[in-house]
Amino acid sequence: MADARLLPMEARIGPEAGKDAAEGRDDLLANPILASGVDAPAHMADTRPTWMDCDVAADMGGGAPARDLIEETSMAQPLAFLRLTKRDSAAPRRAPAQPAEGAMPLPRIAFLFNAQSHHILHGATTAQALAQGWRAQVDILSPSSAHLDFARALADGEELHFRQVGVPMLNRLATRQASAVPPKLLTLLAASRQLDRYDAIALPERTSTIIRALGVRRPRLIHIDHGAGDRAAGFDPRIARFDFALLAGRKQERRMLDAGLIRPGAYRIIGYPKFDAADRLRDAAWYPFAERRPTILYNPHFSEKLGSWDRDGPAIVGRIAATGRHNLIVAPHIRLCDRPSTRAAVERQLAPYAGLPQVHVDLGSRRLVDMSYTGMADIYVGDVSSQIYEFLRRSRPALFVNSHGVEWRNDPNYAHWHLGPVARSVDELMQRLERVDSDHAAYADAQRQAFADTFDLGAGDSSGRAAAAIADFLKLAPR
Repeated sequence: MADARLLPMEARIGPEAGKDAAEGRDDLLANPILASGVDAPAHMADTRPTWMDCDVAADMGGGAPARDLIEETSMAQPLAFLRLTKRDSAAPRRAPAQPAEGAMPLPRIAFLFNAQSHHILHGATTAQALAQGWRAQVDILSPSSAHLDFARALADGEELHFRQVGVPMLNRLATRQASAVPPKLLTLLAASRQLDRYDAIALPERTSTIIRALGVRRPRLIHIDHGAGDRAAGFDPRIARFDFALLAGRKQERRMLDAGLIRPGAYRIIGYPKFDAADRLRDAAWYPFAERRPTILYNPHFSEKLGSWDRDGPAIVGRIAATGRHNLIVAPHIRLCDRPSTRAAVERQLAPYAGLPQVHVDLGSRRLVDMSYTGMADIYVGDVSSQIYEFLRRSRPALFVNSHGVEWRNDPNYAHWHLGPVARSVDELMQRLERVDSDHAAYADAQRQAFADTFDLGAGDSSGRAAAAIADFLKLAPR
């Protein structure tokens, strides 16, 4: 093994991602997280990256702040886990089919899920369609065995393979921290040799593009986004690092072309595979209330700087519950409570409403990600989550809470706030709820137009269209 030491790295965040793409990040986090005397893998011997950027708020696994993550990795025995990559750290695996003697090996394509579970719905059904329709070995990869089980529930089949990546030490760290996945950057480093054996890797997030700096040169990178909202974070400059991108519709196409994130011939509009995945999972007959009443979904985003929960969330819940006129679903973005301390704080804030028959609180179940609530609710109350567009699969009343006094009218990052009234306070929100049905007529046409601009749901299911786009890009032969 080559005697090479990786140079100290900086976690550097630039302003180019826009004023809210960098939410939750420190501007400059420097720490020698990889400086150690441990031999690097041979394929990384000449790789000396001097920086990495990590979108902590949007992409870092487990929800830990960047400084905590970097300090935890430098305070531990540095890079000791690299020695463990020589061992087979995964659960028992089904061996892929071997080509006949003399036959060309099949192209190898990975779908890597290295963050929270909601990303899986954006790629698992595409992976299945690709494996069933084209001559390729398609693997679903994750450091989390729970993620792999979730993916199997969505898209199993003998043509598809599921593999756990990383090393046991990192999985134990995730368990100790109650994180959805181990620290993302360490997982990528531990798995870099394995990832470099693929011809293409599909990713639903951008942090994992750091594998280029970790010596992973062979595979082409395919971007499969995990939402189709308006926030600047969805138009991250790192999208330009991908070789090919799958887009939900014309809205993404316009903004990404204007920003130089995609180029003609290196992307395809394919619709929204999450609709296919959620329709498989969701129990349409399930209803959490004993009494049928108009149902409000309150869906706050996890961002402290952009969302409504920290400033107004408990008051919104209390005021709506007190009227007794509506059923209320409190279903925040799944990342709001992905740290145990945050979840405990939110549970304390919601404790007064726990026994009310007209209030249903979900802080972490699969229904948070399978569109159960956006499909069920009659009225949407939210702020900046892309789930508003999933709710608008059927045009219905929507209200938005401007907890931070944002000047939003000419800001494309708040385009969805043109699809319903915007309240500047909890009092105004309650007034708007009184006339929400009569006000909806003024927004219904705009909602339908915005949905069609966001999602191109043309002929064929989106997962099949996405698979065909990948196959065309990689020049795969049909089965």
